[in-house]
Amino acid sequence: MNISVWIEAARLRTLPASLVPVMTGAALTWHHGLFNGWITLLALLSAIFIQIGTNFANDYFDFRKGADSDDRVGFTRASASGAVAPGSMLSAAAITFTIAFLLGLILVFHAGWPILLIGLLSIAAGILYTGGPYPLAYNGLGELFVFLFFGIAAVMGTYYVNALQWSAQSFWAALAVGALSTMILVANNYRDIDTDRKVRKNTLTVLLGERFARWQYLVLMLMAFAIPPHFFFRESYSLSVLLPMLLLPWGALLVSTFWSETEKKAFNKILIRTAQFMTVYGLLFSGGILLS
Repeated sequence: MNISVWIEAARLRTLPASLVPVMTGAALTWHHGLFNGWITLLALLSAIFIQIGTNFANDYFDFRKGADSDDRVGFTRASASGAVAPGSMLSAAAITFTIAFLLGLILVFHAGWPILLIGLLSIAAGILYTGGPYPLAYNGLGELFVFLFFGIAAVMGTYYVNALQWSAQSFWAALAVGALSTMILVANNYRDIDTDRKVRKNTLTVLLGERFARWQYLVLMLMAFAIPPHFFFRESYSLSVLLPMLLLPWGALLVSTFWSETEKKAFNKILIRTAQFMTVYGLLFSGGILLS
């Protein structure tokens, strides 16, 4: 077994989409005096396994649907390249989701049925993202899935398992995190528009065009930067919560590059840079909340 192949299939470069939501939700519970370290760790592990399971399932189902053809410009996919047998990839997805479910059961015993519902819906959506009779990613619903599950559900769910209550502040923070997570997908879909169109993978970029994707990326970036001022002016947090605003030049550079780049293969780097941006934003935002 080639470990490097499985590491690539897990798409670790996109893991900020599961790390940052938990980090943000946990920072809010610390600020409110409700933080539980062991519960947060379990939530983080569960989120990571759900994302990796989703990536494995995506690798398998995209291969079965012919989306990962030889002319793709994105990163190499394990099933399509023959590095991993499709059956093995499907089994890996099932095992990974099972681990996430078992970890989640501990959270359910601690926090009750709302976490069970969030966990089951997250796993189901991870499978149905590219699998099932109506795959979300093939019908223009990928961005909505990412925004809801890697933003709203992940941040608010992390807060809930710690505090055993819902929080309006966790909702506002989730908007920023969801926007950043979705930006990673927008970069991915922009890169793959030509090959996706051939196999009728109707992402929003395929359905509405490259111009829409560029505006989508910009609006999501602006949404992320709108949230720290909300916490400062409306939620009475200290000046430290504005730390993410230090990233405005980097954000402007990412948007400028997204709008001006014409070579689709270059979007592999833009995708990585967007994930890195999300990580640094998450660290600064969470740190700003803690310092408040």
